Amino acid sequence: MSPSIADREHRVQELMALVVVHAIPVVFLATFAARVGLPVPASAVLANVLGDGIWFYAGRAHGYRFMRLLCRISISPDSCVRRSETLIGRWGGMSLVAAKFVPGVSVVAPPMAGALGMSSLRFLVFEVAGALLWVAVFLGLGWLFRDEIQAVLDVLADAGSVATVALVVVLAAMLIVRYRRRRAFLRLTGMPRVTVGELQTLMTGEAPPIVIDVRGDAGVQVDPRRIPGALPVSLKDIQQRRSLLPFDGEDREIILYCSCPNEVSAALAAQALAARGMKRARPLLGGLEAWVAAGHPTTEH
Repeated sequence: MSPSIADREHRVQELMALVVVHAIPVVFLATFAARVGLPVPASAVLANVLGDGIWFYAGRAHGYRFMRLLCRISISPDSCVRRSETLIGRWGGMSLVAAKFVPGVSVVAPPMAGALGMSSLRFLVFEVAGALLWVAVFLGLGWLFRDEIQAVLDVLADAGSVATVALVVVLAAMLIVRYRRRRAFLRLTGMPRVTVGELQTLMTGEAPPIVIDVRGDAGVQVDPRRIPGALPVSLKDIQQRRSLLPFDGEDREIILYCSCPNEVSAALAAQALAARGMKRARPLLGGLEAWVAAGHPTTEH
């Protein structure tokens, strides 16, 4: 027997009362969790600032190494650092505002800003502005769809466990789609790598390879070290063919490196060079960090 209208209204009232009673701690904790990387919605200004502040000072203290670790827990770790570098380099402080609306970048923008030396006052100004805008968007959407929200609450009150199962199924489907996309992307960039030991051997041979640092300006600013003799040519310049590359026409081994998970920027650059006929381009396994970890010398940009 289906519940009466009075029963449904009573359930909705109970649900709304529960939300109202626990609104402040729930919103705060959910928002704080979101700013430290957990996949929950965020809508509170104070929690936004506190959560992002943790990442900001962690980035200032630990720099690029911390961001690499942070990106490894992201759903899209391969593009995490690269997209953050591009956003920070193009928009500066405004990137902290824009990042809140860019999935995968919102968690990385604060530590990137800290690693790049942004002042605490400047960070606070842009962070508060971004948090206010974020909250305004959520409130605006809630107001625009207030009638639909009530209908959803009615459905949830009636559906009970069925709605929970449906939500779990939707979330699982989203994760499966993201996983498949990631696997497809890894296959796309799954070209052979050269190890640090192999690169060292090549560099001491009769025909040393051309070594290219494909990091962007932001990445170099965070970590100015580079492999001795490496040419600074960013991934963007290689992909857009902005000018004649200094190694065009040379039939030599080309080794590219970056500081991103799975060497994705170096792999994309190698693909772009292969499309231009340079078939001997390969990414360096582990990138700059692997070179440094092996104890090899570096120079400054």
